[in-house]
Amino acid sequence: MIPAAFPRASSSTATSPCSFLNCSAIADACCFPNALSRKNSIASDVLNTGYTKIEAQKKNTDRVNIYINDEFFMSVFTELVYTFNLKKGMEINKENLKTLLDDDMYIKAKNKALNILSKADQSEKKIKEKLSSEFEEHTIEKVLDFLRNNKFIDDKLLAQKIVNTNINLNKCGKNKIKQNLYNKGIDSEDISHAISNIDSNVEFENAMYLAKKRYERIKNEDKIKIYQKLSQHLAYKGFGYDTIKSVLNKILNFDEYEY
Repeated sequence: MIPAAFPRASSSTATSPCSFLNCSAIADACCFPNALSRKNSIASDVLNTGYTKIEAQKKNTDRVNIYINDEFFMSVFTELVYTFNLKKGMEINKENLKTLLDDDMYIKAKNKALNILSKADQSEKKIKEKLSSEFEEHTIEKVLDFLRNNKFIDDKLLAQKIVNTNINLNKCGKNKIKQNLYNKGIDSEDISHAISNIDSNVEFENAMYLAKKRYERIKNEDKIKIYQKLSQHLAYKGFGYDTIKSVLNKILNFDEYEY
């Protein structure tokens, strides 16, 4: 909640554009050195002046509006008012403004990442992809550090969860599991480690279960066609040649057909 000391912004002032500067240009000028030379005239209007008003947003109590010369300048997360001890009359300088903007973007990126993770587990790669369209790389890396340190993301643990689900629920073979791990953004080292822990006996049993289940649907067909259809089905489910041949030879009791 916003302390009572912060007045509430009216709906008109909260969204009114600043009449004497472009706020995104200020952000560019302060956060990106190459842009600073192009925005000097805009930046000089703001730097070394002071905030004239700070007030809570009416519809979003997590953010406050900041005004310069009684014109809307920008909004930031409420917690940054306390972090930077922002107050009326406080002088603006380039370094403080850059840090303020960076921290505001970090909180925004962190909140988005946590919201994504609240819906489903994600790999580091997928979180990075989902943030990359809105945030700078240094901001994303800071968010990833936070997520790692607080155990919100753990690719090794995620890989093992995916393997367990694929083995126990979906009855997939190693090839299918590898592809699923790759699609989830797991790196090759973690994929290899997760796959190495799969019990070959369990994989064989899963292939046998799927083959028997499919066999009941096609058992009256020609034996060669049965072999081909079962082979294709098991290959689609991610089982390798040796596993498929062993399973089908056991079910059909002959091995003269090649997979």
